[in-house]
Amino acid sequence: MTNPLNIARLPRPFDPALGEETRAALPGVTGDQARLLAGAGGSSPYLKGLITREAGWLETALDDPETAVAAVLAGCRELAPDQLKPGLRQAKRRVALITALADLAGAWPLERVTGLLTDFAGLACDLALKSEIATLIRRGKIPGQGPEDVAEAAGLTVLAMGKMGAHELNYSSDIDLICLFDETRYGPDDYQEARASLIRATRNMAALLSDKTADGYVFRTDLRLRPDPSVTPVCISMAAAETYYESLGRTWERAAYIKARPCAGDLAAGQRFLQTLRPFVWRKHLDFAAIQDAHDMRLRIRETKGTGGPIVVPGHDMKLGRGGIREIEFFTQTRQLIAGGRDPDLRLRGTVEGLAALAAKGWVDPAIAEELSDHYRAHREVEHRIQMVHDAQIHRMPATEEGIERIACLMGISQEDLRVQVADRLARVHALTEDFFAPDASSAPAPEPEAEALDSAVLARWPSYPALRSQRAQHIFERLKPELLARMARTAKPEETLQAFDGFLAGLPAGVQLFSLFEANPQLIDLLIDIAGTSHALAQYLSRNSSVFDAVIGGDFFSDWPGETALRAGLEARLAIEADYETQLDAARRWMKEWHFRIGVHLLRGLISADRAGLQYAELADVVIASVTPLVTRQFAAKHGTPPGRGAAVLGMGSLGARRLNARSDLDLIVIYDPLEEEMSAGPRPLAVRPYYARLTQALVTALTAPMAEGRLYEVDMRLRPSGSQGPVATSWTSFTLYQRDEAWNWEHLALTRARVVAGDDRLGRDIEAFRREIIAGPQDRAKLIADVAEMRARIAAAKVPAGLWDAKTGAGRMLDIELVAQSGALLSGSAARDVAAGLKGAVAVKWLSGEEAAQLEAVYELCWAVNTAARLISSDGLKDEALGEGAAAFLCRSTGATDLEALRARLARSYHQAAEVIDAALAREETGATQADGA
Repeated sequence: MTNPLNIARLPRPFDPALGEETRAALPGVTGDQARLLAGAGGSSPYLKGLITREAGWLETALDDPETAVAAVLAGCRELAPDQLKPGLRQAKRRVALITALADLAGAWPLERVTGLLTDFAGLACDLALKSEIATLIRRGKIPGQGPEDVAEAAGLTVLAMGKMGAHELNYSSDIDLICLFDETRYGPDDYQEARASLIRATRNMAALLSDKTADGYVFRTDLRLRPDPSVTPVCISMAAAETYYESLGRTWERAAYIKARPCAGDLAAGQRFLQTLRPFVWRKHLDFAAIQDAHDMRLRIRETKGTGGPIVVPGHDMKLGRGGIREIEFFTQTRQLIAGGRDPDLRLRGTVEGLAALAAKGWVDPAIAEELSDHYRAHREVEHRIQMVHDAQIHRMPATEEGIERIACLMGISQEDLRVQVADRLARVHALTEDFFAPDASSAPAPEPEAEALDSAVLARWPSYPALRSQRAQHIFERLKPELLARMARTAKPEETLQAFDGFLAGLPAGVQLFSLFEANPQLIDLLIDIAGTSHALAQYLSRNSSVFDAVIGGDFFSDWPGETALRAGLEARLAIEADYETQLDAARRWMKEWHFRIGVHLLRGLISADRAGLQYAELADVVIASVTPLVTRQFAAKHGTPPGRGAAVLGMGSLGARRLNARSDLDLIVIYDPLEEEMSAGPRPLAVRPYYARLTQALVTALTAPMAEGRLYEVDMRLRPSGSQGPVATSWTSFTLYQRDEAWNWEHLALTRARVVAGDDRLGRDIEAFRREIIAGPQDRAKLIADVAEMRARIAAAKVPAGLWDAKTGAGRMLDIELVAQSGALLSGSAARDVAAGLKGAVAVKWLSGEEAAQLEAVYELCWAVNTAARLISSDGLKDEALGEGAAAFLCRSTGATDLEALRARLARSYHQAAEVIDAALAREETGATQADGA
């Protein structure tokens, strides 16, 4: 069954006589197929020669081109070594001929045309390389390698770069290759000999492909994209290449590696090399500095190639000229470099595929992506026809009317239509891409009069800051400075905002990336000014963690909270990308900081209440602990074996257990393990059960608290474990239950009222929760418990004096005081609920508090929570009246519903006093009742 070429359009013969000669070479071909041959041969001397030379094969191939092409590729694989040179050249003629005719006829889309040319190029490289490797191995020139190593080319891999890497080879492309070898296959004594032989194999492969003979050539090869080609051989070790890119690699090389793909030789080794190079190509933070780098490259190309002139169709370079193919590729690759480090879905080699992915993720307007894709395909079709005329690697439109007419004939349209279409498309591409790449094009706004009034002494010290050390950072910042100052001048207290921004800038270790981010996303300046003018602590945090601004660029930064399940899936997807333990922990740190920042910004801008913020901070911590714990366990188990018995569970205590954290909360944790009957782990370095879980717990605490390059996740406090800081860091399930039943103090049972399993073995977690409920529901000595609470309250008061009115946490009638009463109410009533409101209701249920008293304490607690949550976001070391700026004051009032700061001060003082009176009265009543009972 045949599948003839499906002709959708026909070229016109530029020279009808040559067209007839071409048609006559295949007398058995009639109809549209004959007209196709006449149009192709009548407009392209190169195609006329191919049709004439391959007439016998073509007559059959036209009836079923797909089968014919498959047979050509299969035939290449069967070529004997001495027939490889002529055989590959014949195959190239046939592949070039059928793709040209299918392209001209509109029978195959652009992707099929370029894909087939690319597939053949990869096959030719692989066959040529392995033929040379086989010869060298047979002659004993590659030490330690035998015939079985030919399949992996003795560790030599060929990376296809550029259009070949992206499966986008044009009709007369050079092929850009980088040849590397895996040096780990060779011992020190064999290295130099192997290296020399692999260099020879690379040269011979390139010659076999590119030498012109009577049969033509296969592909012109270009090996100059390798590291430092002027001084390095044509094939270098992977280790040398990796060292070069890590220390000297430039942005254009990062962009080049977007399309890199192993195409020949040892494909697995090539893939491993690309994996090691991933941090170089794909930066972990949004990389808006790449925009300026790409713009500079464009300008250099225009200067060196002379393509910077106006758009005029005759002589215009369809690849490098304004509005050309390279503009679309740069536009796509630069955006991929910006965001691909954070989103693996953007790491695509193809230009059209890359645009579609960028549009799907919100980085490019879908209509623009679709339009640029359409222009890209159209430009490539014109480029193909330019090259088809003489099989030349050229990209310029002909400069003469006759030459343009020849291209129009191959397109099957009139010369006038061709000129109009090409000019329109070039202009549109230029318009769509130029603004993105030309940050210098827009003039800086003149400073506003208010901005000129800002303290010049503060501005004068900015150039001495670390972030402005480099000339590039200074250059970008100078473009930003007028807008920054203008926006500061429009705030309620410009001098306050300037001082806060100055603190942010002084703490910033580097500036190029962040300033580039602001330049590309000016809406972030408003957010920065808002933060600097409101929250000194958040501004300091930004100085140390400016990469969290990346999260704002994602379109969902101001969306509703996604919930714990979605958060867990997001973090686990981020961790799955990373290859090793340390990079996974760094990824977790980056991810946590972004979400932590997001909660703070939502609270600062009034998008969520303090109550919602407390829950979100807690859910974030839950997700981090639940995701990091398995990582730590797997890493530990690789050395010491899987956890004995049922493993361990992590118990969140205090505010974490109650699911109410603030921006600076540490985490109170207890680790409980159940070894069952096992005494040792089973691994390369086995440990007894107790040291196993002790060291596993220490590893978990280290993972959570270690201050690394990406900062730390959390501070951890484990003093709530049985026997406090004197006890083991991990407690066995048996010891924990015995201790809680027989030895625990009342305050330890009070702490259990807020305990919650946050990570670890599910079955053990369920048992712990059941036991917690059993202890809470058990009989209580009411008089003793409340007497102990009174004693604890007195000790706390003696040890912790409130830092002032704004310290809503410590002191009589404040948060800790009310929490203590609520925990007592939960324990007395046997309530397993963990929140303060439920505990206070429990105190009412056992008739320790009246309903009115409980409501009063709950209202005061909510006020204290709102003040404390806002205060911990505003300042890292407590609020002080003299340092409370206007932005911070407004935020405090908004968080608490107060009309002004004076009203809030009065309300706080009154609330503390009333709550303390309620608690004093409740304790006194109980003491009086106990005394009377004793007297009776």
